[in-house]
Amino acid sequence: MNDRPRPRVSSLRATSFAGLELWQTEVDADAITIIKTPTSASPSPSPSRSVSRMASTSSLPRVDAPKLASLGLPLGVTPALDRKTSSPNPTARNPVSLRLYKVLAANFEDEATRDALKTLSALYSDDISPDAAATSKSAAVLNAHAHGPVVSSGVAVRARKNLRRDVEVRLSECSQQFLRAFGEVDEKLDILSSHVDDMRARCDEIQAQLQASNDACKYLLERAHGLQEQRETLNERASLVTSFLQRFTLTDEEMDAILSRDIAVGKKLFNAMDRAERIRDDCRVLLSGEGGDSQAGLDIMAMTAQMLEQAHQKLFRWCSFEFRQLGRDALLEVSPTMRETVRRLRAQPTLLSEALQVLSSVRQTTLSNAFVEALTRGGPGGMPRPIELHAHDPVRYVGDMLAWVHQTTAGEQEFLDALFGVKHQTHRMMGAVRTAGETEEEGYVRQLMDEDLEKLCLPLKGRVQQTTRSQEGSITSYKIANLLQFYLQTMQRTIGEQAILSKTVQEITDSAFKVFFDTLEAQGRSLLRFLHPPESDLGTPLSLRDFSHVLREIMDDYRRSLLGDETLEQEREGFNRILGIALEPALEMCKRMADLMPNPNGQPRPTTPDGERKTILGWEQNVFLVNCYVYLQAMLDPYEFTHDRVGALEQIIEGHVASLKDDHYLRLLKDSGLAPVTNALTNSKPDEPLAHNVSASPQNLTTALRAFDRFLSTLDVASSPLLALLSVGHVALRVHRGALARVAQAYERLCEAVRDSNNRYEFASTLLGGQRPFGQMGVLWQVLGIQEDEVEELAK
Repeated sequence: MNDRPRPRVSSLRATSFAGLELWQTEVDADAITIIKTPTSASPSPSPSRSVSRMASTSSLPRVDAPKLASLGLPLGVTPALDRKTSSPNPTARNPVSLRLYKVLAANFEDEATRDALKTLSALYSDDISPDAAATSKSAAVLNAHAHGPVVSSGVAVRARKNLRRDVEVRLSECSQQFLRAFGEVDEKLDILSSHVDDMRARCDEIQAQLQASNDACKYLLERAHGLQEQRETLNERASLVTSFLQRFTLTDEEMDAILSRDIAVGKKLFNAMDRAERIRDDCRVLLSGEGGDSQAGLDIMAMTAQMLEQAHQKLFRWCSFEFRQLGRDALLEVSPTMRETVRRLRAQPTLLSEALQVLSSVRQTTLSNAFVEALTRGGPGGMPRPIELHAHDPVRYVGDMLAWVHQTTAGEQEFLDALFGVKHQTHRMMGAVRTAGETEEEGYVRQLMDEDLEKLCLPLKGRVQQTTRSQEGSITSYKIANLLQFYLQTMQRTIGEQAILSKTVQEITDSAFKVFFDTLEAQGRSLLRFLHPPESDLGTPLSLRDFSHVLREIMDDYRRSLLGDETLEQEREGFNRILGIALEPALEMCKRMADLMPNPNGQPRPTTPDGERKTILGWEQNVFLVNCYVYLQAMLDPYEFTHDRVGALEQIIEGHVASLKDDHYLRLLKDSGLAPVTNALTNSKPDEPLAHNVSASPQNLTTALRAFDRFLSTLDVASSPLLALLSVGHVALRVHRGALARVAQAYERLCEAVRDSNNRYEFASTLLGGQRPFGQMGVLWQVLGIQEDEVEELAK
């Protein structure tokens, strides 16, 4: 083994088996050989020494023991490699050593090297003996980090000798296996090629047969293609026809909804009618095109018109039947189906008029019977009680009838509004004016209202007029007339002024007011029929008080009847006629009673040549008239709509109060003793001194001033016995204070005349200062209790 020539490393690199793996294995074996075999040039040292010499080089790398064991080196060799010497060794420069250690120091941990070693170990795995396996196991235990099984020395030796041959043999065996496998594949490919040739031949035959068949069936294919195109065309036409029929014809269900009697009027019928209307609209568009005179469009229009006519006939029959059923109830509710039916019948005015005529006839009879039952039998079970039970109370009797009619009118109005779908303004207050539009629905509602309530007018009119004409008292007559006026305004605002019921109530109201005015005028004439002089107390006559009580009740009732939205001018206009008819006889009665009073000397009042009494009245006449007029004024004053009459009475009263002031002034002037002097002052001539007048001489003037002093001492400035017959204290006070103011003014004029030097009074201050008020007006105002700034107002 030692004489075998050492292979060259370069030759080992040229070996091609498993690439790098084979080269590394041979390098490792070569290295082992070099270590164990001495060189031929010099005596070979012992292996341990050689190894020690190689290991002494400090520049050599450390060789792992497991790697040496895997190469078949004894473990005893490794210690020499682990030692390091500090002295240089010539063998370290040996190229072989350098190569060996370079190989040993190489890293065999890469994946390719490990795969090469695994392949090499698999090549000789069958030659490992059990002892070698045990040795390998021991080595694996001792060297836990080893990467593969340890090859025995015999196997390693055989591997070094026969590695190339073994590799070549193995390559040859593998090549033979490949050749055998490829031979089988080649045989299979030959068989496959023959099959492919057979298939090609068959395909050529089939292609020839297909071509022959195609040539033979060419006419049939062309014919089939033409038929297919015709079928597609027919399918398109059929689709168009189907779409046209779906668009312009009714379905069977829609036809049944229109024509069948088993299907009730409802949503299905309405949908069918809407569909027919849409078809007609689309057909009109179709006819308006270029081919507008197409027969199809005309046929569709005729067909849909016939269907709509049938539908309207069905609606008419159903609506007439439903209207006849409405006669059973006085209060009605309208279903959505009925409202929609009436709306659609408006397209056929003739049918709608006939149906509404049925409704009108049924409602007339129903409401008339209901009114008679309310008058005679009352409500269900006797509640409410019959209206005619209250015939003894005219106001309640008429009011109950009008209330029933008004309630029925409101219910009928709501029913018809709901039937025609009329929508009025929302949140309408009770009694507010209903805004009626000029729509067709409003016309139908007004017409039906007149027809439905027409049979109520005659019995209502007869009973109310009979009641009003039987009344003798003006209060009851006015209450009935005023009640009628209230319901008249309410109905006019509800159903309009042109409604038959409104006109009937207007006629009844006019008749009631005529009865009332006749009664009131009759009472006025009765006041003037039996006249007599006033009583001794000159108070208000009893007949006037009774008449005023009647008038007060009438005014109270009128004020209660106001709706609240009238202006003051409207309130006055509404009562002016009543007030004129009532007051004129009362005022005339007072005047005539005053004329019947005798003069103070017991003679009747003088008359004019034409027989009328003179307008000059005495004290008692004025007192009596003031008492009567003030009484009437106090009665009228609380009511705003009578203020015009109150103002007129105030002017008349002021005239009589002025007369009383004049008379009272003259009486006070006479009682004060100043009358002769003031008369002389008034009647004196301008060029004649007053002192030369006998009545105003200093002696008579002194006497008059003494009498005035006594008058002031006994004067009651708050009242006067002469005014005790005036029933109103503030009027008596006005007359008395006004007369006192005039007396004071007369005294002031007298003092000025006395102080005037032209009147030739000597010692004027002595004349005036001897008696109260000493010629001082301030003292006189104080005595009379009159403020100086009030004199002009009081003396008017």
